[in-house]
Amino acid sequence: MPSPSAPDFSPEFTSELAELLAWRRDVRHFRKEPIGEDRVAELLAVAQLAPSVGNSQPWRFVRVRSAALRETLAGHADTEKAAAAAAMPDAERRSKYAALKLHGIREAPEVIAVFCDDATTTGFGLGAATMPETRAYSVVLAIHTLWLAARARGLGLGWVSIVEPGFVTDLLDVPASWRFIALLCLGHPLEPDVIPELERRGWQPRLDGSSNVSER
Repeated sequence: MPSPSAPDFSPEFTSELAELLAWRRDVRHFRKEPIGEDRVAELLAVAQLAPSVGNSQPWRFVRVRSAALRETLAGHADTEKAAAAAAMPDAERRSKYAALKLHGIREAPEVIAVFCDDATTTGFGLGAATMPETRAYSVVLAIHTLWLAARARGLGLGWVSIVEPGFVTDLLDVPASWRFIALLCLGHPLEPDVIPELERRGWQPRLDGSSNVSER
């Protein structure tokens, strides 16, 4: 059977892809309307198309459906935010930080915890002998794939990083070999914007990309 020909992507598609990347924002404000089981399944299936070291596919997605667990996660994130604010020595920065909304755990219709299975035998360890952390990088690529797929369908995704990994791992009672990578909120954005919220709120502007490129 002959191999399929690689698609010839049009200039219009590449332009739209760049636009999609620009609109991939970290969303913290969500509408509460449900997404639908078929759409969630579709997005998680697309995420499986991400590249992974040695084809190990080490990502593990845990949908947090329990209202009690979600509220515990939200309360934990609030506590961690308060502690981080209190530790900031600069009063102006502390005030800006306190005004930021760092998660949508209570509002988003879908909350997903993502783990890396460090004990997976899929892929037979190829590519991870000297850099085992590449498995975690693979999981991040799956998250980014999910992020783009969600945005292309009019949805938003927010990565909640103000949580303690051990707390989330214990709370969700996952296998010991699963390493926590991310807590994600998924849903319809309240107010989509092409400019990152942290930039809009004066926390940090986007850098000039040329400053991040060097030669040797």
